[in-house]
Amino acid sequence: MVVFRIERRGGLPAYLQIVQQVEQALRMGALAEGDKLPTAAQVAATTKVNPNTTLKAYRELERSGLVEVRQGSGTFITRSLASPGTAPESPLRRSLGEWMGQAREQGMTAAEVTSLFDTVLGESYPGHTPPSGLPFITGS
Repeated sequence: MVVFRIERRGGLPAYLQIVQQVEQALRMGALAEGDKLPTAAQVAATTKVNPNTTLKAYRELERSGLVEVRQGSGTFITRSLASPGTAPESPLRRSLGEWMGQAREQGMTAAEVTSLFDTVLGESYPGHTPPSGLPFITGS
């Protein structure tokens, strides 16, 4: 089961955080077709958000074709966003995990790792906008 974490100081509405976390879980294979999402009441109990916020997120996911609401049964995943490179056993993911370990050993903070990753991502995928919505900063 997915556990949502809501950042209240980030400025991103809670319902969009839920949408993004479901999409991320789908990309990483943590959620798969047929999995049931927690009820709005369960999300409210763990995150302290209004149940209507969760329902709004689930409606957005339904409009995107990622979930299906089954009256009386719950909300279920209808398709995956995972690719072979994001699977837990993939060589790319394993390599990135090793790189993260090296960064930690060298004393890099999470913020430094994120900045470095965002910079290289921007250089590798021109035109991609980072999650912050701010432009990438590159050395060139």
